[in-house]
Amino acid sequence: MEIILREDVQHLGKVGEVVKVKDGYARNYLLPKGLAYPATEANKKKIAYEGERIAKQRASEKSTAETEATRLAGVQLSFAVKVGEEDKLYGSVTAGDIQRKLEELGIRVDKRKIDLHEPIRELGEFSVGIKVHPEVRPEVRITVVKE
Repeated sequence: MEIILREDVQHLGKVGEVVKVKDGYARNYLLPKGLAYPATEANKKKIAYEGERIAKQRASEKSTAETEATRLAGVQLSFAVKVGEEDKLYGSVTAGDIQRKLEELGIRVDKRKIDLHEPIRELGEFSVGIKVHPEVRPEVRITVVKE
């Protein structure tokens, strides 16, 4: 069955693409969830219009993300933490800590968008990326020092 995707579907395609899938996958998953339309002429025109609207929306989202990225690019955060023997940290610096410091500076960021794979558990300087947009990823400098 040929369908037109309304949203990006992982391992299948992007918005507006006409793809051929098995009938059951289309009838039981893609169509009921609103992820796709059957590939008729009327739906092709509808998706073309929607695609233009979505492209404009994504372009505006990217431009706002780039302005936010310029604000974040120069940010340098410093954390004073307690350390024990051999400069071992008591605790760690987590994404939540970074989020709170950014909010003190007036920058609102969801902690899930902070690209910190594991908490920082040592002294030094680190670069932490922030996922503002899929194509825009500014980095914040984090400095962890003794208290």
